[in-house]
Amino acid sequence: MQTAKDYRLSPITAAQYEQFCTDGYLLIKQGASADLIDAFNNHIYDIREQAEVPEWAACDPHKKFSLRLFNPHKHDSFSRQLMKLPIIRGTLAQLMGREANCVQSMYFYKEPGSPGQAAHQDYYYIKNDPMTMIAAWIAMEERIDTENGCLWVIPGTHKLGLLPHGAVTNIEEHEPWTEQTEGADLTRQIPVEMEKGDILFFSELLIHSSTKNRSKDRWRRSYVCHYIREDSFVTQREDLRVKYPLY
Repeated sequence: MQTAKDYRLSPITAAQYEQFCTDGYLLIKQGASADLIDAFNNHIYDIREQAEVPEWAACDPHKKFSLRLFNPHKHDSFSRQLMKLPIIRGTLAQLMGREANCVQSMYFYKEPGSPGQAAHQDYYYIKNDPMTMIAAWIAMEERIDTENGCLWVIPGTHKLGLLPHGAVTNIEEHEPWTEQTEGADLTRQIPVEMEKGDILFFSELLIHSSTKNRSKDRWRRSYVCHYIREDSFVTQREDLRVKYPLY
């Protein structure tokens, strides 16, 4: 039987490790408590609701609860604490074989009617050497499903290497300013529906996307952090060169 200390250091089983290697992603149910998620959502709301929004979080006042909050871990202690939850640190260490460092975080609001992001591979946007990057995507709503814009993945595509990316083909469904993976069979995409506190880990080469939030009154908030192994470095993004350890 594992002790609490062992669980923090090695939270996933051998079967879960093998699943990640095979599929390129791993869903951990209730990785974070509902109370913690509620507290963090309220905290992020307060950051942009205050009379004088800090410069790093500032945006058009009409978009303060729709425009993503970029890299809050660089400025906000609560965001850093969520970034390095013990279950995240332990899972990443098991998957990577060494400790992980965070290089990027994003808090997504995704209000009703908001478009999704077309199929892509994260490595296309964040080159790192050696290639070790894994995302941890935390669900911040009671339910994230196909109606309010959940993630879709193509299992096993992390084994294809980096594919070409080009212009988005469906701007009604997806944000037009991003780019889309070319040459992938998108009919193989499957939805990853999640509940509050679930954490999805996925490889930087896994092809994934999200769809438009078609719900009438349900948001699809999420907190997403990108991590590289402690001996890896971001190579082409000056804004993501600083690495934040998880200890």
